[in-house]
Amino acid sequence: MPRSRLALLLPLGLIAALSAHPAMASGLALVINAGSASISVVDMGTGQEVRRIPVLREAHHWALSPDGKSLLIGDTGGNELLLLDPATGALQRRVPCADPYQLGFSPNGKMLVVNGLARNQVDIYDANLQLVKRFPLSSMPSHLAYSPDSRRVFVTLQGTDRLAAIDLDTMQVVWNEKVGKTPAGVLWHDGKLLVANMGEDSIAVVDPADGRVIGHVHTGKGAHQIFPAPDGKLIWVNNRVAGTTVALDAATLAPVRSCNIPGGPDDIAFAPDGKLWITRRWAEKVAVLDPATGDYETIVVGRSPHGIYLNPHGTAAASLAQR
Repeated sequence: MPRSRLALLLPLGLIAALSAHPAMASGLALVINAGSASISVVDMGTGQEVRRIPVLREAHHWALSPDGKSLLIGDTGGNELLLLDPATGALQRRVPCADPYQLGFSPNGKMLVVNGLARNQVDIYDANLQLVKRFPLSSMPSHLAYSPDSRRVFVTLQGTDRLAAIDLDTMQVVWNEKVGKTPAGVLWHDGKLLVANMGEDSIAVVDPADGRVIGHVHTGKGAHQIFPAPDGKLIWVNNRVAGTTVALDAATLAPVRSCNIPGGPDDIAFAPDGKLWITRRWAEKVAVLDPATGDYETIVVGRSPHGIYLNPHGTAAASLAQR
């Protein structure tokens, strides 16, 4: 029996114990391979994959628990959340969850919102992962962003070119408006919402009060995801079709830099050394980009890598849960 299948049959406690071997590096990257039903554990020091964690069907995105002790990874096809130790990648437990595509905790840590892209639903959970309310929203609820006060969550609806706002106090949809063709990533920034429209070559600037589009910023074909840099000075936009990542000035939203990342750049994680780790959905690789030069190194992972999480203080331990 292949080791990946064997690992699925082992007791959770045994899997965790097998994962707790001595450290091989000072940091780890967890890369979620949607196409190969796995999570690559990469040694950040060497850039090598050291093991592969199997999932049931098709995982995409992650959310860190408010206490920082668990990394929640949504297995959409497997209808479950995997909770991993963010320092080691060891499996803590599995929790049933319907179609968890994109997910995120509110800034105050009291709510977890889970977008079910295939089932056209948005589920609201409390901090104990108990379902509070389900919203049917058509169609294809994709990415999400919260208001800083945690009162509202905003969800892009790829299939209907819309953005919906849900009030988490009243548990009501307060508006649902068209914002552009095939919207994906969404970010709260400086009192506005930025929405990446995959069917266009720009992001929309949206008024969070009523969903009105008040401006556009050209970034590149297939604008997909939006990531604020840790220092708050830049906002990076990945353009999947163009194969570029573009930096916007956070104060003016003017493009200031563009780097070529072929192979469908998707998600970004920021390393302490200033480099950007970027998943390449169509290349089975991760690019480690030096934004100062535009040069990047390549790390081979699984098929269709999507979400990526970095823990520079974690340990990339070896285990039997390999491919």
